[in-house]
Amino acid sequence: MAADELNTIGYIQHHLANLTYGRLPTGYRRMTEQGEVYQLTDNSWVFAKTAQEASDMGFMAIHVDSMLWAIGLGVLFSWLFYRVAKTMHAGPPKGLQNAVEMIIDFVDKTVKDVFHYKNPMVAPLALTIFVWVFLMNLMDLVPVDWLPSLVMWATGDPHLFFKVVPTTDPNVTLGMAFTVFILIIFFSFQQKGSVGFLKELTLHPFHASKWYVNVLLVPINLSLELISLIAKPISLALRLFGNLYAGEMIFILIAVMFSAGWWFAP
Repeated sequence: MAADELNTIGYIQHHLANLTYGRLPTGYRRMTEQGEVYQLTDNSWVFAKTAQEASDMGFMAIHVDSMLWAIGLGVLFSWLFYRVAKTMHAGPPKGLQNAVEMIIDFVDKTVKDVFHYKNPMVAPLALTIFVWVFLMNLMDLVPVDWLPSLVMWATGDPHLFFKVVPTTDPNVTLGMAFTVFILIIFFSFQQKGSVGFLKELTLHPFHASKWYVNVLLVPINLSLELISLIAKPISLALRLFGNLYAGEMIFILIAVMFSAGWWFAP
């Protein structure tokens, strides 16, 4: 979609809306491309034509574009690393093998500095999240109109919503954050045991030599640790979303400026 086909507000809103698939209630009033209004006769699963329809679909609606790009980039990452693993040799690394070994060494060192236990799943999990998020963020460097315009041309729908940066969708970032959060809780129970895990929650950060003082400190420690534990995945997810959303907005505004004939002067 060219920026001059819409006003500035409409162009920005269109680029920030997801391709949403969900259920609209019976009797919902929709509008055709010709401007005719009709009512749905049943609880239909349809693609949203407007941002209001996407909002009315509720919690169970699916952001198809976010799912498509997230899964596609995950498959691409898996295929690239599988290809490197199949052709890896003991000689001096070159090209893609060199890049993969650098990434693995970096992630491995970071995990050893942070996670002081042995678990065969933590390092691969960290590697997957690192590369996956990097590839999703990298999509922000693709010019904002290229891929949406290609999809609109292929589908014949000039008003189709299509976002190409999955991490600008809070559902993706929060979904990843809570998944990793649950896995880390599971690994912590596995390595430290239920008693060791509960001690971390109840005997830190305040600790005394007298047991009866510790009993009094347990509610305070538990409150502080639970808040900190739950806040971490939420804050990290919102930080990633906010950074990429702001970057996408900047690129959209640049596209609007140049489409309007504005040029930067020295």
